[in-house]
Amino acid sequence: MAEKTLTRMDLSESVFRALGLSRNESAQLVESVLQHVSDALAAGDTVKISSFGTFSLRSKTARVGRNPKTGDEVPISPRRVLSFRPSHLMKDRVAGGAK
Repeated sequence: MAEKTLTRMDLSESVFRALGLSRNESAQLVESVLQHVSDALAAGDTVKISSFGTFSLRSKTARVGRNPKTGDEVPISPRRVLSFRPSHLMKDRVAGGAK
């Protein structure tokens, strides 16, 4: 099974073909959408895209971890992590494979 990565260029090319905008306008549209999503997440907001999924931030508290090589305890600082929860439609589509 060959792995393929979807890039910004692929997204803007799809917008170009679907909407008939210029390639430059399509790239700007994709950049604008990604910037809005990034800004909202950086501000601590949840981003919910219908029929796709929900991006949210979780706060993790400080804890003590362990270096697996040496066994030494290492402090892990508190941090925010990004999580994605796919919608049921997305789960079903992925489970069904490429169509």
